[in-house]
Amino acid sequence: MKKILNGLAFSVGLISLVCSLGIRANTGNIQQSSKIKAIDLAHYSKRDIKDEVFYFVLPDRFSNGDKLNDLGAKASDKKRALSRGGFDPKDIDSYHGGDLIGLTEKLPYLEEMGITSIWLTPILRNQAVQGSVSGYHGYWVLDFTEIDPHLGSNQDLKHLIDSAHQRNIKIFFDIITNHTADVVKYTQCHGEDGKDWSVDSDLCPYKSLAQLAQGDGYTTIVPKGMEHLKTPLWLNDAQYYHNQGDSTFSGENSINGDFFGLDDLNTDDEKVVKGMTTIFKSLISEFKPDGFRIDTVKHVNIEFWQQFSPALITHAQSIGIENFFMFGEVYSADAKVLSKYTTEGKIPSVLDFGFQKVVQEVLVNQKGTHLLAELFERDTLYKDHDSDASTLLNFTGNHDMGRFAYMLKESKFNYSEPAKIQRSLLANALMFFARGIPVIYYGDEQGFVGDGGNHESRQDMMPSKVATYNDDDLLANNKSTRDDNFDQENLLYQSLSTYAQLYQQHPALRHGQQNTLYAQKSAGLFVFNRVLTINGKAQNYLLVFNSASTEQVVAFDNVINALPNKNKLIFKTEQAEHTLIVNPDKIEIATSPLSFSIYKQIN
Repeated sequence: MKKILNGLAFSVGLISLVCSLGIRANTGNIQQSSKIKAIDLAHYSKRDIKDEVFYFVLPDRFSNGDKLNDLGAKASDKKRALSRGGFDPKDIDSYHGGDLIGLTEKLPYLEEMGITSIWLTPILRNQAVQGSVSGYHGYWVLDFTEIDPHLGSNQDLKHLIDSAHQRNIKIFFDIITNHTADVVKYTQCHGEDGKDWSVDSDLCPYKSLAQLAQGDGYTTIVPKGMEHLKTPLWLNDAQYYHNQGDSTFSGENSINGDFFGLDDLNTDDEKVVKGMTTIFKSLISEFKPDGFRIDTVKHVNIEFWQQFSPALITHAQSIGIENFFMFGEVYSADAKVLSKYTTEGKIPSVLDFGFQKVVQEVLVNQKGTHLLAELFERDTLYKDHDSDASTLLNFTGNHDMGRFAYMLKESKFNYSEPAKIQRSLLANALMFFARGIPVIYYGDEQGFVGDGGNHESRQDMMPSKVATYNDDDLLANNKSTRDDNFDQENLLYQSLSTYAQLYQQHPALRHGQQNTLYAQKSAGLFVFNRVLTINGKAQNYLLVFNSASTEQVVAFDNVINALPNKNKLIFKTEQAEHTLIVNPDKIEIATSPLSFSIYKQIN
């Protein structure tokens, strides 16, 4: 490799990949004294969404700041009786005690990592227990006007938001319009008294629209004493729900069916549209969050989003939240499906499940880097008058599908610990430096792995008592989840912090137009540049990723002088070797296995 080029020795080191478990990160010449934090950025109320680094967190699994709220509602509170209980820190399906006070106390930990926006799973008052499982995750809402008592109070939420804003960090709520908690029952499935539950093994068969037209539908019942559980009161009326049985997540029942019994709102009804819009306008007015992540978007008719999304943004702006931003969860890797909701559906952005899938294919399954090129070629689908692919939310794993480290653990390639670390670092780097906005899933910075998706991927950051969490071999971490896991010296925490520094120091890495320069139909190089013009001068950055476990040497055409011949290496994976020759007609690159580098044009 060295015989190609001996120049360009300057580098910012990141990682010394050591096989021992006591790995620590070296952040090179990004000095602590010059470290950029959220407080150093544009004011949160003015800051562009493309300048954010997101942290996605389940408050119940993060930090317990007030043990007095562990059981939720007080025993004497009859109005909120169904929001009490479900607490068992040894049970993977139960509340574990994390709350908003605990999250507020950990803001310095997030600030030091470079986080500028925090996305919370739903925090509104839930039905605490349904069947044998608790609503710790927040997706079973009973009351859309107050915070779940397991997490604290409305005042605790306001304090969190105020504290975050003082640090120039934004707060995003996770909201649900598709369904509410399971209160409306069907006598044919749940008994004449409606006391039974829909569970995986005993779902209510879906009744199609054709069946309803023939009079073949369910008889609804609200169990005695549960007639006025939901807030606002109109949510207690069964006429505002589809009442067609449980969804199989395909065809029309994907829109009209209940999610395992959760009451599916009839969002075709104009009263429901107005009612849900009013609910979330009120939340914006009371708490003044910086935006919403919207759950289960593709399970709601698109006409709902066409009214709902613009109305909320207009309302937020009318009360002074200038850059209120919303992004949806459309669980599909197909850009045609995803982009439908940002264009036709008028939601500003979506989580990029396509990005997640391709990164998994390339870095876990060792597929060709041409898949990345093909992914970005489809970015034109997102372009419309007010949005484009640059505001998609990039992520590598989440609370439903599981963590990226789990995907590596389960790979048929039987990766070693150092290989898992290297591949995780590359995935995170693509998440940061390819077009889009990075979203870090809580615990990834501490090497959490898990045994699957859903509950198995929702570990405790505070000391855990769950046996199936605590038996994990964490990535790049001496500890287990039975320990407190807020280690700011952790290799992965430090690497993410370094990526955040680079991201904020170089505007082109956030705002630059992205162009693919080289990809291949096997594991290996993916090369692209990002170009941003500021005050008439173009800033040009070249990014080189090697997904192969072998050294890669390539030469390819310098199409229309995509990269000038004077460049400075501003970052490379430590101990990796990267060389670059740029001629007017050709670019030559050589790079070490499982590494990446970033070059900047010298004007």
